[in-house]
Amino acid sequence: MAKNKGKGPTPKAEDRHWHGKRQKARAVKNSRRTGTPTVGPGARPEGAGAARPGATGRPAGARRANGEAPELITGRNAVVEALRAGVPGTALYVMTSGDERVRESIQLAADRRIPLMETGKSELDRLTDGSVHQGIALQVRPYRYAHPDDLVKGRAPLIVAVDGITDPRNLGAIVRSAAAFGATGVVVPERRAAGVTAGAWKSSAGTLATVPVAQATNLARQLKAYQKAGCFVAGLDSGGGVAVADIEVAAGPFVLVVGSEGKGLGRLVADTCDLLVTIPMPGAAESLNAGVAAGISLYEVARLRG
Repeated sequence: MAKNKGKGPTPKAEDRHWHGKRQKARAVKNSRRTGTPTVGPGARPEGAGAARPGATGRPAGARRANGEAPELITGRNAVVEALRAGVPGTALYVMTSGDERVRESIQLAADRRIPLMETGKSELDRLTDGSVHQGIALQVRPYRYAHPDDLVKGRAPLIVAVDGITDPRNLGAIVRSAAAFGATGVVVPERRAAGVTAGAWKSSAGTLATVPVAQATNLARQLKAYQKAGCFVAGLDSGGGVAVADIEVAAGPFVLVVGSEGKGLGRLVADTCDLLVTIPMPGAAESLNAGVAAGISLYEVARLRG
Protein backbone atom coordinates (compact mmCIF):
# COMPACT_ATOMS: atom_id res chain seq x y z
CA MET A 1 0.00 0.00 0.00
CA ALA A 2 1.39 3.35 -1.04
CA LYS A 3 1.81 5.96 1.64
CA ASN A 4 0.06 9.29 1.37
CA LYS A 5 2.45 11.96 0.23
CA GLY A 6 2.32 15.22 2.19
CA LYS A 7 1.83 18.55 0.47
CA GLY A 8 4.65 20.26 2.29
CA PRO A 9 4.49 23.29 4.59
CA THR A 10 1.51 25.68 4.32
CA PRO A 11 2.50 28.67 2.14
CA LYS A 12 2.32 32.19 3.52
CA ALA A 13 -0.83 34.19 2.79
CA GLU A 14 0.94 36.52 0.38
CA ASP A 15 2.28 33.51 -1.56
CA ARG A 16 -1.17 32.04 -2.25
CA HIS A 17 -2.53 32.74 -5.75
CA TRP A 18 -5.90 34.00 -4.47
CA HIS A 19 -4.50 36.36 -1.87
CA GLY A 20 -4.08 39.35 -4.18
CA LYS A 21 -7.62 38.98 -5.56
CA ARG A 22 -9.13 38.82 -2.06
CA GLN A 23 -7.22 41.90 -0.92
CA LYS A 24 -8.34 43.77 -4.03
CA ALA A 25 -11.99 42.78 -3.43
CA ARG A 26 -11.80 44.03 0.14
CA ALA A 27 -10.32 47.31 -1.03
CA VAL A 28 -13.11 47.77 -3.58
CA LYS A 29 -15.75 46.95 -0.95
CA ASN A 30 -14.29 49.45 1.50
CA SER A 31 -14.07 52.15 -1.17
CA ARG A 32 -17.82 51.85 -1.79
CA ARG A 33 -18.70 52.69 1.79
CA THR A 34 -19.99 56.25 1.99
CA GLY A 35 -21.32 58.64 4.59
CA THR A 36 -19.71 59.95 7.73
CA PRO A 37 -22.03 59.43 10.71
CA THR A 38 -24.06 62.54 11.47
CA VAL A 39 -23.47 63.80 14.97
CA GLY A 40 -26.77 64.10 16.83
CA PRO A 41 -27.28 67.13 19.10
CA GLY A 42 -26.39 65.11 22.19
CA ALA A 43 -23.74 62.79 20.76
CA ARG A 44 -20.34 62.57 22.40
CA PRO A 45 -17.29 63.42 20.29
CA GLU A 46 -15.43 60.43 18.91
CA GLY A 47 -13.22 58.81 21.49
CA ALA A 48 -15.17 60.24 24.43
CA GLY A 49 -16.68 57.81 26.94
CA ALA A 50 -19.03 55.19 25.58
CA ALA A 51 -20.17 57.02 22.48
CA ARG A 52 -21.17 54.76 19.65
CA PRO A 53 -21.75 55.44 15.96
CA GLY A 54 -25.42 55.33 15.12
CA ALA A 55 -27.16 52.79 12.98
CA THR A 56 -30.10 53.68 10.81
CA GLY A 57 -33.03 51.68 9.48
CA ARG A 58 -33.90 51.21 5.81
CA PRO A 59 -36.51 53.20 3.92
CA ALA A 60 -37.67 51.94 0.56
CA GLY A 61 -34.76 51.83 -1.83
CA ALA A 62 -31.97 52.38 0.65
CA ARG A 63 -29.35 49.84 1.57
CA ARG A 64 -29.79 48.19 4.97
CA ALA A 65 -28.16 50.54 7.45
CA ASN A 66 -24.98 49.46 9.22
CA GLY A 67 -23.83 52.83 10.50
CA GLU A 68 -22.21 53.63 7.16
CA ALA A 69 -24.99 53.67 4.55
CA PRO A 70 -26.68 57.01 3.79
CA GLU A 71 -30.44 57.56 3.89
CA LEU A 72 -32.78 59.37 1.48
CA ILE A 73 -35.54 61.86 2.29
CA THR A 74 -37.99 62.15 -0.61
CA GLY A 75 -40.77 64.54 -1.56
CA ARG A 76 -40.85 68.32 -2.05
CA ASN A 77 -42.30 69.26 1.34
CA ALA A 78 -40.18 66.78 3.27
CA VAL A 79 -36.94 67.85 1.57
CA VAL A 80 -37.47 71.60 1.93
CA GLU A 81 -38.52 71.20 5.59
CA ALA A 82 -35.46 69.07 6.25
CA LEU A 83 -33.15 71.64 4.66
CA ARG A 84 -34.83 74.51 6.54
CA ALA A 85 -34.24 72.64 9.80
CA GLY A 86 -30.60 71.97 9.03
CA VAL A 87 -30.92 68.23 8.52
CA PRO A 88 -27.42 67.08 7.50
CA GLY A 89 -27.39 66.33 3.79
CA THR A 90 -24.60 65.03 1.57
CA ALA A 91 -26.31 65.38 -1.84
CA LEU A 92 -29.50 66.82 -3.31
CA TYR A 93 -30.92 64.90 -6.30
CA VAL A 94 -33.22 67.01 -8.51
CA MET A 95 -35.12 66.33 -11.75
CA THR A 96 -36.47 69.84 -12.41
CA SER A 97 -36.33 73.25 -10.73
CA GLY A 98 -39.82 74.41 -11.81
CA ASP A 99 -41.55 74.11 -8.42
CA GLU A 100 -41.13 76.86 -5.80
CA ARG A 101 -40.29 74.34 -3.06
CA VAL A 102 -37.70 72.69 -5.29
CA ARG A 103 -36.12 76.07 -6.08
CA GLU A 104 -35.94 76.86 -2.36
CA SER A 105 -34.38 73.46 -1.70
CA ILE A 106 -31.74 74.10 -4.34
CA GLN A 107 -30.95 77.50 -2.81
CA LEU A 108 -30.76 76.11 0.74
CA ALA A 109 -28.51 73.28 -0.44
CA ALA A 110 -26.27 75.76 -2.24
CA ASP A 111 -26.05 77.95 0.87
CA ARG A 112 -24.92 74.92 2.88
CA ARG A 113 -22.62 73.68 0.11
CA ILE A 114 -24.55 70.45 -0.36
CA PRO A 115 -23.72 69.03 -3.83
CA LEU A 116 -26.54 69.33 -6.36
CA MET A 117 -27.00 66.28 -8.58
CA GLU A 118 -29.20 66.69 -11.67
CA THR A 119 -30.84 63.38 -12.45
CA GLY A 120 -33.52 61.79 -14.59
CA LYS A 121 -36.70 60.06 -13.46
CA SER A 122 -35.40 56.55 -14.08
CA GLU A 123 -32.29 57.19 -11.99
CA LEU A 124 -34.29 58.77 -9.16
CA ASP A 125 -36.76 55.88 -9.28
CA ARG A 126 -33.83 53.51 -8.91
CA LEU A 127 -32.31 55.44 -6.02
CA THR A 128 -35.61 55.51 -4.13
CA ASP A 129 -36.73 52.03 -5.22
CA GLY A 130 -39.78 53.49 -6.94
CA SER A 131 -41.16 55.39 -3.94
CA VAL A 132 -43.00 58.71 -4.41
CA HIS A 133 -40.20 61.27 -4.70
CA GLN A 134 -41.86 64.14 -6.66
CA GLY A 135 -38.61 64.69 -8.53
CA ILE A 136 -36.38 65.44 -5.55
CA ALA A 137 -34.47 63.53 -2.86
CA LEU A 138 -32.02 64.52 -0.15
CA GLN A 139 -29.27 62.10 0.86
CA VAL A 140 -28.66 62.20 4.62
CA ARG A 141 -25.67 60.92 6.54
CA PRO A 142 -26.23 58.14 9.09
CA TYR A 143 -27.07 59.36 12.57
CA ARG A 144 -24.73 59.17 15.54
CA TYR A 145 -26.65 58.55 18.73
CA ALA A 146 -26.11 60.22 22.08
CA HIS A 147 -25.23 58.15 25.15
CA PRO A 148 -28.32 57.50 27.34
CA ASP A 149 -26.57 58.72 30.50
CA ASP A 150 -25.96 62.10 28.87
CA LEU A 151 -29.71 62.82 28.79
CA VAL A 152 -29.77 63.30 32.55
CA LYS A 153 -29.03 67.01 32.40
CA GLY A 154 -29.98 69.90 34.65
CA ARG A 155 -31.95 69.83 37.90
CA ALA A 156 -35.11 68.33 36.41
CA PRO A 157 -34.48 66.42 33.17
CA LEU A 158 -37.44 65.23 31.14
CA ILE A 159 -36.66 62.08 29.15
CA VAL A 160 -38.93 60.16 26.78
CA ALA A 161 -38.21 56.43 26.54
CA VAL A 162 -39.67 54.48 23.63
CA ASP A 163 -40.46 50.77 23.91
CA GLY A 164 -41.63 48.43 21.18
CA ILE A 165 -42.07 51.05 18.46
CA THR A 166 -40.83 49.82 15.10
CA ASP A 167 -42.20 52.49 12.74
CA PRO A 168 -39.64 55.30 12.23
CA ARG A 169 -42.49 57.71 11.50
CA ASN A 170 -43.86 57.20 15.00
CA LEU A 171 -40.40 57.80 16.43
CA GLY A 172 -40.12 61.03 14.43
CA ALA A 173 -43.53 62.17 15.69
CA ILE A 174 -42.49 61.46 19.28
CA VAL A 175 -39.26 63.43 18.81
CA ARG A 176 -41.32 66.30 17.41
CA SER A 177 -43.53 66.32 20.52
CA ALA A 178 -40.46 66.01 22.75
CA ALA A 179 -39.03 69.13 21.10
CA ALA A 180 -42.32 71.02 21.44
CA PHE A 181 -42.65 70.36 25.17
CA GLY A 182 -39.05 70.79 26.26
CA ALA A 183 -37.83 67.21 26.70
CA THR A 184 -34.12 66.68 27.34
CA GLY A 185 -33.96 63.80 24.89
CA VAL A 186 -35.38 60.49 23.68
CA VAL A 187 -33.98 57.03 24.36
CA VAL A 188 -34.75 53.97 22.20
CA PRO A 189 -33.75 50.29 22.42
CA GLU A 190 -30.77 49.33 20.31
CA ARG A 191 -32.48 46.26 18.83
CA ARG A 192 -35.89 45.40 17.44
CA ALA A 193 -36.95 49.05 17.47
CA ALA A 194 -37.21 52.02 15.15
CA GLY A 195 -34.07 54.10 14.78
CA VAL A 196 -33.25 57.48 13.32
CA THR A 197 -33.87 56.89 9.64
CA ALA A 198 -34.92 59.12 6.77
CA GLY A 199 -38.53 58.34 7.70
CA ALA A 200 -37.92 59.54 11.24
CA TRP A 201 -36.23 62.73 9.97
CA LYS A 202 -39.22 63.38 7.74
CA SER A 203 -41.93 62.97 10.41
CA SER A 204 -39.90 64.88 12.99
CA ALA A 205 -40.04 67.97 10.72
CA GLY A 206 -36.35 68.57 11.36
CA THR A 207 -36.53 68.51 15.18
CA LEU A 208 -34.08 65.60 15.22
CA ALA A 209 -31.45 68.28 14.63
CA THR A 210 -32.19 69.74 18.09
CA VAL A 211 -33.38 66.83 20.28
CA PRO A 212 -30.76 64.15 21.05
CA VAL A 213 -31.72 60.52 20.61
CA ALA A 214 -29.84 57.84 22.53
CA GLN A 215 -29.75 54.07 22.16
CA ALA A 216 -29.91 51.71 25.13
CA THR A 217 -28.59 48.17 24.88
CA ASN A 218 -31.20 47.11 27.46
CA LEU A 219 -34.05 49.56 28.03
CA ALA A 220 -35.21 48.13 31.38
CA ARG A 221 -31.64 48.31 32.70
CA GLN A 222 -31.32 51.89 31.48
CA LEU A 223 -34.56 52.86 33.22
CA LYS A 224 -33.13 51.49 36.46
CA ALA A 225 -30.04 53.64 35.87
CA TYR A 226 -32.31 56.68 35.50
CA GLN A 227 -34.04 55.76 38.75
CA LYS A 228 -30.70 55.57 40.53
CA ALA A 229 -29.91 59.01 39.10
CA GLY A 230 -33.03 60.37 40.84
CA CYS A 231 -35.62 60.19 38.05
CA PHE A 232 -39.19 59.04 38.54
CA VAL A 233 -40.17 56.60 35.76
CA ALA A 234 -43.79 56.46 34.60
CA GLY A 235 -45.02 54.09 31.91
CA LEU A 236 -47.91 55.03 29.64
CA ASP A 237 -50.40 52.15 29.69
CA SER A 238 -54.12 51.82 28.97
CA GLY A 239 -54.50 49.92 32.24
CA GLY A 240 -52.71 52.51 34.35
CA GLY A 241 -54.42 53.56 37.55
CA VAL A 242 -53.47 57.25 37.47
CA ALA A 243 -54.17 59.88 34.82
CA VAL A 244 -51.16 61.58 33.28
CA ALA A 245 -52.55 64.96 34.32
CA ASP A 246 -52.43 63.93 38.01
CA ILE A 247 -48.78 62.87 38.36
CA GLU A 248 -47.39 65.90 40.18
CA VAL A 249 -44.04 64.16 40.59
CA ALA A 250 -43.49 64.93 36.90
CA ALA A 251 -42.39 68.40 37.98
CA GLY A 252 -39.04 66.89 39.02
CA PRO A 253 -36.59 64.59 37.18
CA PHE A 254 -38.95 62.49 35.10
CA VAL A 255 -38.94 59.72 32.49
CA LEU A 256 -42.06 59.01 30.43
CA VAL A 257 -42.08 55.57 28.78
CA VAL A 258 -44.22 55.16 25.67
CA GLY A 259 -45.08 51.74 24.23
CA SER A 260 -46.46 50.63 20.88
CA GLU A 261 -50.13 51.03 20.00
CA GLY A 262 -50.71 47.31 19.62
CA LYS A 263 -48.57 45.64 22.29
CA GLY A 264 -48.03 48.49 24.72
CA LEU A 265 -45.09 48.26 27.12
CA GLY A 266 -43.00 45.11 27.37
CA ARG A 267 -43.38 43.17 30.63
CA LEU A 268 -39.88 43.89 31.95
CA VAL A 269 -40.16 47.57 31.09
CA ALA A 270 -43.60 47.84 32.70
CA ASP A 271 -42.35 46.09 35.86
CA THR A 272 -39.42 48.50 36.05
CA CYS A 273 -41.62 51.62 35.98
CA ASP A 274 -42.40 53.32 39.29
CA LEU A 275 -45.98 53.93 38.14
CA LEU A 276 -48.24 53.12 35.20
CA VAL A 277 -50.27 56.09 33.99
CA THR A 278 -53.04 56.47 31.44
CA ILE A 279 -54.83 58.98 29.23
CA PRO A 280 -58.55 59.01 30.12
CA MET A 281 -60.59 58.56 26.93
CA PRO A 282 -64.36 59.02 27.25
CA GLY A 283 -64.76 58.34 23.52
CA ALA A 284 -65.03 55.05 21.67
CA ALA A 285 -61.38 54.66 20.72
CA GLU A 286 -59.60 51.82 22.53
CA SER A 287 -56.08 53.14 21.97
CA LEU A 288 -54.14 55.99 20.42
CA ASN A 289 -51.28 56.06 17.96
CA ALA A 290 -47.99 56.13 19.89
CA GLY A 291 -47.04 59.54 18.51
CA VAL A 292 -50.43 61.04 19.43
CA ALA A 293 -50.36 59.48 22.92
CA ALA A 294 -46.85 60.82 23.53
CA GLY A 295 -47.91 64.30 22.41
CA ILE A 296 -50.93 64.41 24.74
CA SER A 297 -48.92 63.05 27.67
CA LEU A 298 -46.02 65.46 27.15
CA TYR A 299 -48.46 68.37 27.01
CA GLU A 300 -49.81 67.35 30.42
CA VAL A 301 -46.31 66.84 31.80
CA ALA A 302 -45.21 70.24 30.50
CA ARG A 303 -48.24 71.83 32.18
CA LEU A 304 -47.36 70.17 35.48
CA ARG A 305 -43.77 71.36 35.17
CA GLY A 306 -45.06 74.90 34.83
